[in-house]
Amino acid sequence: MSAARPSPRLVLPLPGNEAFARQLAAAGRWELGALQTRRFPDGESYVRIAAQVADKSAVLVQTLAQPDPGFLSLVFAADAARDLGAREVILVAPYLAYMRQDRRFRPGEAITSRSFARLVSSSFDRLVTVDPHLHRYPALSALYTVPADTLHAAPLLADWIAAEVDRPLVIGPDEESEQWVAAIARRIGAPHAVLRKIRHGDRNVEVALSDLSAWRDRQAVLVDDIASSGRTLIEAARQLPRQGFAPPVVAVVHAIFAEDAYQQLAPLCSRIVSTDAVRHESNAIALAPLIAQALAADEEGVTNLGRHRRPPEPPDEVARASIDSFPASDPPAWTSGHA
Repeated sequence: MSAARPSPRLVLPLPGNEAFARQLAAAGRWELGALQTRRFPDGESYVRIAAQVADKSAVLVQTLAQPDPGFLSLVFAADAARDLGAREVILVAPYLAYMRQDRRFRPGEAITSRSFARLVSSSFDRLVTVDPHLHRYPALSALYTVPADTLHAAPLLADWIAAEVDRPLVIGPDEESEQWVAAIARRIGAPHAVLRKIRHGDRNVEVALSDLSAWRDRQAVLVDDIASSGRTLIEAARQLPRQGFAPPVVAVVHAIFAEDAYQQLAPLCSRIVSTDAVRHESNAIALAPLIAQALAADEEGVTNLGRHRRPPEPPDEVARASIDSFPASDPPAWTSGHA
């Protein structure tokens, strides 16, 4: 059977994602379309695709930070694209929400990571995201029943550090991040260390910093996958000057910075940077080229995708034991498979 020609791609941004979608379309040399959305007086959502989608691969772009207000519009747009003849419907979600509730901590709780995965899998043919907070899950395939691409931004963080920071010391948020931090440091030929963290709650984090005096002539760079409450970064930034370090640089993948976290952290640091997975004033590292490369890599098989449904992969020994891992139980490809 001869390979079918790939369907042309149409990039469609949900509200608030227009700039990212423009960059993605430019990086992939794809058509950029538009969505019209508004609220009816009773609060219901109106969604219209202002582009021709028939026989095209529709790529819906929505970062899923603060996901609840816009999720129904996203689902409606995906359903409309399919109903209007799209050959496939892809979700590009640079930040993937609902990954933290991965078990019942108290009786009766919803395991929202599984529920959300079922909802997304029922609406899309493929998911592309960046550094999801896998934690107890070995891979997204343990949750999602459609192909799910997990891309890694850490090499981009490493390259930014190499270009912008003189003599860096890379410091990770906790002992679970050792492998991830070591790979970043190894990529740029820098030393690394990790914090020891005890979390007593969402906003109560105890951070222990080992003796780093041997590297006090270097610029400390705190790296993390997600900055949400920011407590770990704030406590680390407060402790580093006590060992003779200059204010640290902070580099994160997902700049959530809930409530006043950024305002508390900023005075303690010389600079804070993030990828543009979540729109924030700290954005300095573009993800569109990385995502465009992943989407372009398999364009040849686009027209034969259909709706590849399968049950989630059964939990492996790591998942059954609920062993924490960061950012995943297996080394990402860019680490060359070695810790």
